[in-house]
Amino acid sequence: MPSPIPIQALDDARVADYHHLLDPARLVERGLFVAEGRLVVRQLLNLPRWQLHSILLTAATAENLGAVLPLTNAPIYVVAQALMNDIAGFNLHRGCLALAHRPPSLGLPDLDRIATGPLSRVLVMEGVSNPDNIGGLFRTAAAFGVGLVVLGPSCGDPLYRKAIRTSMAATLVVPFVTAPQWPGAMADLKADGFTVAALTPRSDAVPLRDVARHPKLALMVGAEGDGLSDAALAAATLRVRIPMTTAIDSLNVTVAASIAMYHCWQE
Repeated sequence: MPSPIPIQALDDARVADYHHLLDPARLVERGLFVAEGRLVVRQLLNLPRWQLHSILLTAATAENLGAVLPLTNAPIYVVAQALMNDIAGFNLHRGCLALAHRPPSLGLPDLDRIATGPLSRVLVMEGVSNPDNIGGLFRTAAAFGVGLVVLGPSCGDPLYRKAIRTSMAATLVVPFVTAPQWPGAMADLKADGFTVAALTPRSDAVPLRDVARHPKLALMVGAEGDGLSDAALAAATLRVRIPMTTAIDSLNVTVAASIAMYHCWQE
C-alpha cells in the first residue's frame, strides 16, 4: 500500500478529478466513476475487477479502512473534512471518496454467448433512468442471485455516484451490459433457452402467482409512468402482472420488481 499523501490545498493537481463529482459527463469522458462512503469504498477495495484511480479520505476514515487499504496500489490522499467538502463542491459527511476506472466498453455484442453459460437469472431494464431506481433494482438483484442485468434504451448509469450509493455497491458486484439492439436482445435470450417475462400492470397479463418456476428466466421491467414499450412487450415470452386493488394502478418499479424476483427466485 502506498503511504498516505496529505493534501492541503484546494488547487492541488493530484485531486483535480475530484472537483468534477457533480459533473458526471466529465467523469465519463475521463473514463472514471466515483464511489462514495465507507461501506461502498470498502466493497470496491474488495473487488479486484475494478481498477482504482485514487482514494480521498479524512484521517478518521483512513483509520477506519485501515484493514482494506493495503488491497490497492492506487494513491491514497488524506485531507481535512472542510477541505474535502471544498474539493468535492458539496458537504460530504461520509469523509470517503474513491475514483475508479470504467470498463473500456459496456457494449453487448455477445449477449447470446453470455447466456449460454451457467447464467439462469437475468434482470432486463428498459427506460429506467432514475438513479434511485437503478440502485434499488441492482440491490434487489444481488439479493436474489441475479447473474446479469441487461440495460435497454434510456437506462441510467449504474456507475453514477448516487446509483452506486443507493445500491449499497451492488452495481459494482452484479455484472451488467447494455443492449443497443432493442428489443433484439430478447430474441438472443429466448434463443438460448430463456423465458422472458415482461412485468406490466395490464389486465390481460398473467397473475404473478400463476407463473411457474423456469430454469432460465429473464425478468423485464420498464420505467415508471410509461412502463415497457409495445416493442418490448411484443418481444417477451409472457406478460406478468401483480394483482392489486383498484385503489392504485401500479407500483414503483423497484417495489414491483422486488416482489416479482422474490416470487420467481426465492430460495
